[in-house]
Amino acid sequence: EELRGEPGSPLAEGARFFCTAGRGLEPFLMREVRARVAATQVEYVSGKVFFTTCSDLSMLKKLKSAERLFLLIKKQFPLTVSSAGKGKMLNEMQGLINDDPGSWLNAISLWKSLLELDAKNEKLSQGSSHPLKRKVEENETIIAKKFKTEQMQEIKENKDCHPGKRIGEETLQQEDFITKTENFQEEEFRNDVEKAIVGHNQKDLTFRVSCRCSGAVGKTFTAQEVGRVIGIALMKQFGWKADLRNPDLEIFIHLNDIYSVVGIPFFRVPLANRAYIQTAGLRSTIAWAMASLAEIQVIYSNI
Repeated sequence: EELRGEPGSPLAEGARFFCTAGRGLEPFLMREVRARVAATQVEYVSGKVFFTTCSDLSMLKKLKSAERLFLLIKKQFPLTVSSAGKGKMLNEMQGLINDDPGSWLNAISLWKSLLELDAKNEKLSQGSSHPLKRKVEENETIIAKKFKTEQMQEIKENKDCHPGKRIGEETLQQEDFITKTENFQEEEFRNDVEKAIVGHNQKDLTFRVSCRCSGAVGKTFTAQEVGRVIGIALMKQFGWKADLRNPDLEIFIHLNDIYSVVGIPFFRVPLANRAYIQTAGLRSTIAWAMASLAEIQVIYSNI
């Protein structure tokens, strides 16, 4: 069931999110978040759309024109570039954490609550799914596997006669591997989330920082330098521990000449990587935008 601002819920007053989008797809995403998740305070900059909503993750996952989903911690003016040296900019970077630690703690609590709620909803939906529906899904899976097996067998039989078809076989194997890798990453992420939620307080969190720097900031600092400064500030302020390989929490920071944005990504696999797309082709966000422009309507028939 969709959560929309129930009293005492983590989204009772709405939460501020942002999604990344391909250049030129921002208007599509703005229209979609308004229509699909009843978003308010919708605004955009190049490559990002910011909005407030009371919808939970189950609805946000359905966004078709979004690349990645983030919980917004801070969005403010760009850092001041000083000709005198790097000291002032370093202080401003640290100020992203030290000036308002309460906003960080609130964001982490909301992040945990949303993921915990999403995990519960998924378990409930799996447990309450209709037996007939489960049977149909199982049959569809069996048919799909059988069809794929027949395809692979046909490719194998024609391999010696048609050497050029080896490329097609390798492509199928590669796509299958990519799909399995994405599923594994998402499953691993859910396990990490459950580990972070159950029996851990905020001081037990492990984290890593992902940075993007461009403009004057990018000319002065590398992404690694910014990540190091932010990481040290987080460890001193909250007592978190850095873990670059398998953290509970990832902090995303984008610094340029227009804004400074800090957020928390919700999923390791982008929303644009749809599990139901078996063959890699046109990017799903681009395909959705094209279909939207074409005003294709879904027609249901009783036949």
